[in-house]
Amino acid sequence: MTHTASIKEVARAAGVSVGTVSNVINRPDMVAEETRVRVRSAIDRLGYVRSESARHLRAGDSRIIALLVLDMANPFFVDVASGAERAARAAGLGVMLCNSAQSPAEEAEYLSLFAEQRVRGVLVTPADTTGRNLAAFERHGIPYVSVDRVVPSAEGCSVSVDDVEGGALAVRHLLERGHRDIAYVSGPMQLTQCHDRHTGATAALRESGSGKSRLRHIEGERMDVAAGRDAGARLLGMSPRPTAVFCANDLLALGVLQSLYGAGVSVPEEVALVGYDDIEFAAAAAVPLTSVRQPAYRMGRAAADLLIEETGDAATAHEHQRIVLRPELVVRASSLRGKG
Repeated sequence: MTHTASIKEVARAAGVSVGTVSNVINRPDMVAEETRVRVRSAIDRLGYVRSESARHLRAGDSRIIALLVLDMANPFFVDVASGAERAARAAGLGVMLCNSAQSPAEEAEYLSLFAEQRVRGVLVTPADTTGRNLAAFERHGIPYVSVDRVVPSAEGCSVSVDDVEGGALAVRHLLERGHRDIAYVSGPMQLTQCHDRHTGATAALRESGSGKSRLRHIEGERMDVAAGRDAGARLLGMSPRPTAVFCANDLLALGVLQSLYGAGVSVPEEVALVGYDDIEFAAAAAVPLTSVRQPAYRMGRAAADLLIEETGDAATAHEHQRIVLRPELVVRASSLRGKG
């Protein structure tokens, strides 16, 4: 594992006593400004992080792993967490669940907290797709596994789903049902999932060989029901209106469904609808939702198993892996109007 700097090393680098370093951290008003600057510089340079409840434990001794997801309001991540918790419990470990709310800044704060607490390891669905947050976290020597997406620059393990194939499955299905004017509703395109699902959707259009088919894109700031309702309102204003909609997740699709229903637009007779994730609410919607299923529980469990292996007795033999699971199209009433 990467070496984690101690308070003694910070003191040595700054040319002060351990007590002075402690004062800079806990009682900075007691230390002269010049000394504070010198100590803070050493802390930043060495990557020192004060440990709190696990102050006297070296990284890896904790029985807690952290799980940082994008949005706990999305049932998909509840299923991911359930899989991770089952694997952790079987190994005698506990899970600390946190929510980045799709914010790279909040993600950075949580990763810093995990380093302070010296958790055993971290499962993370990265909000920062640049990889900078994970790169900064790596210096603390705490193993992590990326869940539900791959950050190319990250060094740890990952468990994800082939979202390019998932996007292609959705649009192939709509093309087979006779649709030629399709809208793609997504969250921010810097999110890997949104980008990859769009890539798959456009690939399916190219494969169809139909020059008359088109994919219109509605991009929102978030991936929740409220954003789906906003996208639905934009759809209703289009002329001509698309005959089918593919949404980057089920929450967006449920929001679109609400907007269409409120405007008296029939699904699937006037507009076909496909979501992504196949959360429990998809089958229970007013019009049961066709969706691309991700094996969320399996994803969480597989990610936790990789982390447990990396932090366990066999850690020296561990090799980083990138596991890619296959999506599956689950067809329901929302996309089953007749061909035409």
